[in-house]
Amino acid sequence: MPAEIQFHNTLSGRKGPFTTLHSGEVRMYTCGPTVYDFAHIGNFRTFLFQDILRRFLASRGFKMFQVMNLTDVDDRIIANAAAAGKSIRDYTDQYIKAFIEDCHALGMEDPEKLVRATDHIPAMVDLIERLQKKSFTYPSDGSIYYRIAKFPAYGKLSKIDVSGMQAGASERIDTDRYEKENARDFALWKAPKPGEHFWETEIGPGRPGWHIECSAMSMKYLGSTLDIHTGGVDLTFPHHENEIAQSEGATGKPFVRFWLHAEHLLVDGQKMSKSLGNFYTLRDLFKQGYKPSSIRLLLASVPYRTQLNFTNASLQQAASSVERLRNFVERLRTEKFKEQIGKDFSPRVRDAERDFDAGLSDDLNTAQALAAVFDLVRDANIAMDRGEFSRSDAAAALAAISEFDKIFDVLTNDDDERLRVLGYGDEKSGLSDAEIDQLIAQRESARKRRDFNEADRIRKQLSDSGIILEDTRGGLRWKRR
Repeated sequence: MPAEIQFHNTLSGRKGPFTTLHSGEVRMYTCGPTVYDFAHIGNFRTFLFQDILRRFLASRGFKMFQVMNLTDVDDRIIANAAAAGKSIRDYTDQYIKAFIEDCHALGMEDPEKLVRATDHIPAMVDLIERLQKKSFTYPSDGSIYYRIAKFPAYGKLSKIDVSGMQAGASERIDTDRYEKENARDFALWKAPKPGEHFWETEIGPGRPGWHIECSAMSMKYLGSTLDIHTGGVDLTFPHHENEIAQSEGATGKPFVRFWLHAEHLLVDGQKMSKSLGNFYTLRDLFKQGYKPSSIRLLLASVPYRTQLNFTNASLQQAASSVERLRNFVERLRTEKFKEQIGKDFSPRVRDAERDFDAGLSDDLNTAQALAAVFDLVRDANIAMDRGEFSRSDAAAALAAISEFDKIFDVLTNDDDERLRVLGYGDEKSGLSDAEIDQLIAQRESARKRRDFNEADRIRKQLSDSGIILEDTRGGLRWKRR
């Protein structure tokens, strides 16, 4: 029987059983990127945690309804678009396209809704008007602000005591410089600055504040109360705190039942920074020759609430781990096992399946789940080496590893294909699986007719294309370098 799912809820500050508002359905909102540039690997640590989360919940039978936003208007976007001589839409289109491509390269599933902020201005205006009617807002120089003093529960998510905040704290809450009554207050609607893009609306000309975007879009598609809201730990305050104030102020209902926040990613033990030279986008790593599967496994290997230290050594270790898993699957599929033997390995497979599920059920403990898988691989390889592994054992192990891969998704050897979609990788290694199998068959045919020159030529062609041939007890098999 599967273990009870428990998540650490930032709101309550403790771990508890996961339940949904609507039976069998998870309504989840995830904060996506601000598309002024390429997303970096710290961003993808959070996005990948969200992918593992939705895959795990789906494996438990939940119907997923995930909404992810794309913030395609803010000060940086407006300034960068103007400098590039482009419209906001044209400027952000390139980075939205790149973000989606990067997500697919990492094997991330698409959310049910991927929504742009600029497509939802009317919903934001409507939400602001609802807050106006309840006296949560005040105007100042054409902008509209949220009056935090009107919402006594402010700070309940981040546990920050805002009563003692000084005027200097305003930049933490709102990076834009506008006149407001209190340093704690934040902008819902911003008056246009000279020469910048704005929208003409019922509440006046301007553009939305960052926080109102997520409240409006999440409730538009998921309702007044969400099951799960995820994001990086850095968004807890002020962004998510402000989302709660806006949403609950407007509806009078709890906004989110479970808040899940991913910890920071470090690079070589330090915070990622361009000035330190340790700032990487996903594409930077692809250019250095790292494979999507290695990056995916590394980003998923540490539980989401624990800081992840990203290093070249850990990337190499992840690549070795992926190779070990793929070799194990290939051995299960190709080795000739006996129909029946005296020993039964299937109880060991069931133990691994139970431990794998228990790890993920315990606040998505990916390290525990992965340990269960690699321990199974070790024990199964030992049993195979001893001849204590039957055909039914292989089928059971393959079924278990298949369930693992529904969530971690690293077994399919398609890294080169994914990289070629983005324009990376060695063009010489562009053979498809079918082409490789055909060349191997031609080589075997040449060897049988003793045309060793042709057989050697084909082997060299495969080697130059990054394909390694291995003779095993189960016969010839191949893998990509």
